[in-house]
Amino acid sequence: MESQLPRRLNGNRTLALFAALSLLLLGCSSTKLAYRYADWGIVWWVDDYIPLTGEQQAQLERDVVALRDWHCSTQLPRYSEWLTELKQDVRSGDLNRATIEHHQEQLFSFFPPLLEQATPMAARLLASLSDGQVQALAGNMADSQAELEEEFLGESPELTRLARAERTMERVEQWLGPLSTSQAEMVTEWSDNRGRQTEIWLEGRRNWQKALLAALKDRDDKNFTRKINALIIDNDEVRGADYQRMMTESRQAMAALMASLIAESDQQQRDHLLDRAANLRGDFNTLACNES
Repeated sequence: MESQLPRRLNGNRTLALFAALSLLLLGCSSTKLAYRYADWGIVWWVDDYIPLTGEQQAQLERDVVALRDWHCSTQLPRYSEWLTELKQDVRSGDLNRATIEHHQEQLFSFFPPLLEQATPMAARLLASLSDGQVQALAGNMADSQAELEEEFLGESPELTRLARAERTMERVEQWLGPLSTSQAEMVTEWSDNRGRQTEIWLEGRRNWQKALLAALKDRDDKNFTRKINALIIDNDEVRGADYQRMMTESRQAMAALMASLIAESDQQQRDHLLDRAANLRGDFNTLACNES
């Protein structure tokens, strides 16, 4: 993960199960539209990485629809409650460092239940893969990794730093609107202090992919499901000690950055944040699990 901003949180992309939550919470101009089509988006994404058989595709579609229905009925109320609390804190002006860290923890707490619910369907699909499908998955993951390294690392550390600052500004502006000169300087300084964060994120991603491919060599082993559980539930550990340290430092640094940005925010930016939270909460409250 490059930053702890509410954006597209990076997870085990082999099944893109995190994409659904990211779309619902953070990324789409229409949350209802994103939620309605997130299940098909996951199916299409998996099919891009693994050439599925008709039977596998049908099972995956059933599993993803069940996951979506569970998520809608049990998890969306939590998101609505969180957004209500966020709105109250924004309106009251109570967005100091401690409050921001609280909301950050609330956001990250949404992921473990989704991962636990999604793990059985992931293990079922992965256990059904043929040797040819595993080879295709390995090749596609390698290609994706190379594309990300080319995109995010740039031609020099300086270009990498500038690109990271630009991405962070874009994500902040989704929530606060256009930044002032002083706020933009804060983001640039934050990016300057991130060191090898991008490289460590990519290294962790590569470590996780290697661990997955190693597990897939023993798909018939009785402990295969347990191995997949560990890869999904404890994925930070699989990504390595450097990755875990980077994540901890990054969360703290992002909370500090957001506190500084909000302290420097004007009324228009606070109104923008309120509108963003209100729109998301309204979408969650009007979603129905049986929408199609």
